[in-house]
Amino acid sequence: MNRLCEILGIKYPVIQGGMAWVATAELAAAVSNGGGLGLIAAGGAPADVVRDQIHKCRELTDKPFGVNVMLMNPSADDIMNMLMEEKPAVVATGAGNPAKYMDGLKAAGIKVFPVIASVAMAKKMEKLGADAVIAEGTEAGGHIGEITTMCLTPQIVDAVSIPVVCAGGIADARAAVAAFALGAEGIQVGTRFICSDECIAHDNYKQAVLKAKDRDAVVTGRSTGAPVRALKNQLTKEYERLEKENAPFEEIEALGVGGLRRAFAEGDVKMGSLMAGQSAAMVDRIEPCADIVKSYFDEIDKILQKVKNNMSI
Repeated sequence: MNRLCEILGIKYPVIQGGMAWVATAELAAAVSNGGGLGLIAAGGAPADVVRDQIHKCRELTDKPFGVNVMLMNPSADDIMNMLMEEKPAVVATGAGNPAKYMDGLKAAGIKVFPVIASVAMAKKMEKLGADAVIAEGTEAGGHIGEITTMCLTPQIVDAVSIPVVCAGGIADARAAVAAFALGAEGIQVGTRFICSDECIAHDNYKQAVLKAKDRDAVVTGRSTGAPVRALKNQLTKEYERLEKENAPFEEIEALGVGGLRRAFAEGDVKMGSLMAGQSAAMVDRIEPCADIVKSYFDEIDKILQKVKNNMSI
């Protein structure tokens, strides 16, 4: 049996990405009900808001789900203490080192899945007691690292003994097969779930993903040390201009304040931050989460037969 499914008690080894604003209780519950593992994104929210989302998710599903915690959040300590009380199945962490929370989370019976972007961090997380690591390649949307999914995943697989979840660019069954061929035991999917029936993002955001072309997911913020991938628009062009002009850090940072909220809640596709990965160009329809989860496994035999035929010598 797949180790990830066994650890989490889920049908399919699919984890929904913890996308700030986008990954609400509605989305997390729908993915969990569809056989995967849904994640609520804490983002920059305070602990009481995240608690409310957990309670709402429990009203919508009796399946396991988790919470993604961005450790840069000023409320991270409060959120972690609250999670030790609420006990979701999983806590996924990003944008920092979860070392100081690890013992408390484990003692509460919570599985810990850090999102990592390097071999060194994967090894460190395994030593700390992580139950799995999510290896996220630079193709992903939102805050990203530098190494591509195809290069990062096998290196992480070779470096640790715990399950590795492959993330970044996993838009369809072909990418899923590639991830498992690289040694991953699960996949994390973000951008594809933006275009789901249950995602409550503004329709303008969803339509922007559906219209995206291969070169539309661009990276800004490299000069600040916090690169972010989003669909290009007026906001990303302003970022690029300020970075080329070597504008002060504070000016660049101020430009992005509230950007994701503008995209998600208001449907502002010009000055909103339309965070999405490079796989956005492969998303061509809006479907129920359950259908999306299942689609990653429906055509495996057909894909493997094609691989076998192509490799025949």
